[in-house]
Amino acid sequence: MKIITFSLILFTLFNCEKPQPNFLFIVVDDLGYRDLSVTGSDFYETPNIDKIAQEGTLFTQGYANASVCSPSRASLLTGVYPTVHGITDWIGARYGTEWRGVGRKTQLLPSEYVKHLPFEMTTLPEVFKAQKYKTFFAGKWHLGSVEQQSLPTDHGFDINKGGYHKGGPYTGGYFSPFNNPFLEDKTEEKGMTLSMKLAQETANFIKEHPNDPFFAYLSFYAVHAPIQTTREKWMKYQKKAKNQGLLEEGFTMEKRLPIRIKQDNPVYAGLLEQTDEAVGHVLNTLEELNLDDHTVVVFVSDNGGVSAGDDYATSNLPLRGGKGYQWEAGTRIPFFIKAPQIEDPAKKVDIPVTGADLFPTLLELAGIENSTAVDGESLVPLLKEKSFEERPLFWHYPHYGNQGGDPSAIIRRGNWKLIHYFEDGKNELYHLGEDMGETIDVFEQNSELGMALKNELEQWLNDTNAKIPQKDPLHNEAEEKEWLDQHKQKMKLRVEKRRAFQLDPDYLPNQDWWGSQSRN
Repeated sequence: MKIITFSLILFTLFNCEKPQPNFLFIVVDDLGYRDLSVTGSDFYETPNIDKIAQEGTLFTQGYANASVCSPSRASLLTGVYPTVHGITDWIGARYGTEWRGVGRKTQLLPSEYVKHLPFEMTTLPEVFKAQKYKTFFAGKWHLGSVEQQSLPTDHGFDINKGGYHKGGPYTGGYFSPFNNPFLEDKTEEKGMTLSMKLAQETANFIKEHPNDPFFAYLSFYAVHAPIQTTREKWMKYQKKAKNQGLLEEGFTMEKRLPIRIKQDNPVYAGLLEQTDEAVGHVLNTLEELNLDDHTVVVFVSDNGGVSAGDDYATSNLPLRGGKGYQWEAGTRIPFFIKAPQIEDPAKKVDIPVTGADLFPTLLELAGIENSTAVDGESLVPLLKEKSFEERPLFWHYPHYGNQGGDPSAIIRRGNWKLIHYFEDGKNELYHLGEDMGETIDVFEQNSELGMALKNELEQWLNDTNAKIPQKDPLHNEAEEKEWLDQHKQKMKLRVEKRRAFQLDPDYLPNQDWWGSQSRN
């Protein structure tokens, strides 16, 4: 009798213990800070993603660790800056003398970079796997190839659905069949969106492990180019753009490329809504399985929105620039954490944070001691509205962005942001609290502060052995100017024509709308 009673007590105590928290980590590719309703868009509609921010903590100054994908994604998984893991550009970009083949006529030769996620770097899934978590990956990888033996399953993930060396859905587009070697194309799924396919794979994984702690990493290919949507969603947003008032011209010129000045792209809006629906599918699965109350949900982008280059998809104003740029819109991103185990979490945090901070944050939320050296800091104190020591943040991009950005390094301390340019050694200084659009360079008026920040930045570059781009001995200033002038004229006409086409009531991209009508 005593034995039975004691056993019942043990059973009761065991079952009263809180289960290990699950983790759902969502990354949307190329999503700009203002591309969500909850962060200020009055054009795009994203109720499911908004819900994560509304039920969790919204970081108003969340940053990617790079303005392009591969280095940022490596930092999300390792918690270190790109100068540490060595991936400083998107994998596949040219560098050194090979850069001349691009035909850009630039002053500098971009620096060499690491071509896959280094095996000596400890990743989040590896840490969670060591703690008996089931680990799952779906979507864009772009951190190595089969040949390099650097796929998600080589870096701690038990399962990989769709992740390989490609940085976009180039083989099959956004509608099934996807022709992705790590995704099964099914006849009954013909015409399904790629975002929903990845969401279903994630939901199925969760359903298969309802009683196991899991770390699920859902990395959408959307909203990366080539942007595609259904006719129905295009019609919805074409009408909405018209009702909000169309501008005669949709672009203005930056240094090298035209840049979009208003959110009015109905194709991009439809693609984003498709992705939002996919996010909703996974969130609904958590609720149906009663897992939402002990599942931490993280939502971020890998870099800023594409306002120039690629598909010129969105506008980031009032933030300046976009993906690939050194200004705020290049790196400021949607950044949300929903941690149900924290009672009365902060609803909004205005302190600058980065993707590298998520590594120590998730480990602390999981109750796992972090023995890995990282550059990030745990954000749990901010979630609990406790004090957080001010620190400098750094960026280093020794390359030319496909979207028009310049080789540069950046330091942010408090509201002050200094940009150092490698072409001419120029420094720009902005006070983001007063000038978030980076319209007024105040370096000369604050030269002492500016030089102090520059020296701190240079020390960091030296300490991290950052690679610096070198002058091209074959550079010709007159050739560069001629190329720039011709390129600007051509591209401005081209993108304005494309915008008008996408907004035309008779718009028809192809006969079956990129395969989306295959289901009809």
